Amino acid sequence: MEQNEELKRIREKKLRELMKKAGETKEEKSAPNKPIELTDTKFREMIHNHPLVVVDCWAPWCAPCHMVAPILEELAREYAGRISFGKLNVDENKSVALEHQIMSIPTLLVFKNGKLVDRIIGAMPKKILEPKITQHL
Repeated sequence: MEQNEELKRIREKKLRELMKKAGETKEEKSAPNKPIELTDTKFREMIHNHPLVVVDCWAPWCAPCHMVAPILEELAREYAGRISFGKLNVDENKSVALEHQIMSIPTLLVFKNGKLVDRIIGAMPKKILEPKITQHL
């Protein structure tokens, strides 16, 4: 009898662990806490699977893009679960860049429920950038 009780406790413990792990995995997918690298093919999936998405259109040679990147990483951590952030290298993903007429970088495209609702062009400090993004919450 004691063996049955012990097995039951072990099974329950394992089940709780598996359920917790599954919940964390699901949450991580729906609420990333850092910008996700996007491609032409992953772009649509991202904007349609998350209610509010900010896509950073950038290029490796762009100095202002490198100034904005740490700000977006910080915002991604602070707004995890409410705003999802993506990074799209426009040199490697020309289809999305052409479709959204990206003429200057950095350009942030803000999507709400899959629809483009704002375009933020240029580098700016966090105190100016944050309210431009969070107004869409």
